[in-house]
Amino acid sequence: MTATVGGAPRQRRAPGERSRARVLDQAARLATIEGLEGLSVGRLAKATRMPKSSVYVLFGSKEELQLATVDAARTSFLEEVVQPALGTGQPGLARLRALCEGYLSYVERRVFPGGCFFVAASAELGARPGRLRDRVATYQQQWRDLLQAQAQAGVDAGELRTSCDPAQLAFELGAILAGTDIISVLHDDQGAVERARRAIGDRLARERRDNS
Repeated sequence: MTATVGGAPRQRRAPGERSRARVLDQAARLATIEGLEGLSVGRLAKATRMPKSSVYVLFGSKEELQLATVDAARTSFLEEVVQPALGTGQPGLARLRALCEGYLSYVERRVFPGGCFFVAASAELGARPGRLRDRVATYQQQWRDLLQAQAQAGVDAGELRTSCDPAQLAFELGAILAGTDIISVLHDDQGAVERARRAIGDRLARERRDNS
């Protein structure tokens, strides 16, 4: 998931934009528990105490509501995890660590009640072709690409071994992070986050250039 850090100050939202943001915030939260298929105009109207007609006008169809919910969850992920990490140090190992820690904090704080939105959505949509699955897959690929890019930067900067495979390292770190989310939510096991921190620390230590 790529992002631009900084930028112009946010403009004050119009009433329609505020209503849309309010619905999408609730939709993303509900989707981590009830699934994207569980979203409906009626369900969100009840959750936000808005008229059904008002919610329908904002999105027009269930699929557009679902797609907008995925986009809103991505914006949240960028703000919570990606942008703070990209503001840490130079590209490479420091940012790679910050991305992993940001994700673990995101899970630990339960930004969404059902854990990572994209882990839940991937499990729900993985075998279902269509625009919704493609949108989630695109954002998941961007996240993996970001981890890989920072691993590559670490190799280029001489922080990681020249024999380090950035794609493999990104895959392993991503698997640890996603697995931690699943265990933390399914078993209500906050200890999983600390075990993940140790696992990531050990994995990165094995790739450090000064250990060669």
